[in-house]
Amino acid sequence: MRHVISALVINEPGVLANVAGMFAARGFNIDSLVVGRTENPEFSRMTVVVDADDNTLEQVRKQLAKLVPVVKVRDFAGTAYIERDMALITVGAGPDKRSEVIEIVNLFRGKIVDVAKAGMVVEHAGTEQKIEALIELLAPYGIKELARTGVIAMSRGTQVAKEEAADKPKQRKRSLDAGPGVALPPS
Repeated sequence: MRHVISALVINEPGVLANVAGMFAARGFNIDSLVVGRTENPEFSRMTVVVDADDNTLEQVRKQLAKLVPVVKVRDFAGTAYIERDMALITVGAGPDKRSEVIEIVNLFRGKIVDVAKAGMVVEHAGTEQKIEALIELLAPYGIKELARTGVIAMSRGTQVAKEEAADKPKQRKRSLDAGPGVALPPS
């Protein structure tokens, strides 16, 4: 099963190597690994996409949380989240095929970011499936070069509210109108 894991890590040398090494030591192939800055310059967010069964991945998630530079780990499986990948694609379409390529790119809400005599560069951000579909449609025109960022992910707004509520300690409510509680037997 495909899992998208996000880890908030402290910005220090060697963190990426530690995390990647931990996955490699357990025999996991990382499909995608992206590291980027966050709103706090002391932290970075790592987004890792792996294909593994739930039980094994739970052990890896726990091991990841034990690493010293890791602040927080989240597996997005079973939660509401948004993921995006970005691709830059150089398509070798000459002037005679440009309009067809532009039409395909517009259908996918992509952008043409560069045009030359022998081709153009397309930018597209979306899910992995949408990017794969776009690549498949552009392949007959001749893809000369392709670069992808990898998956980044965040919880949806409704999911964030649920998690914040779950993180708050539950306080007991005392009611003046409540009847007497059940008495405990004498000890």
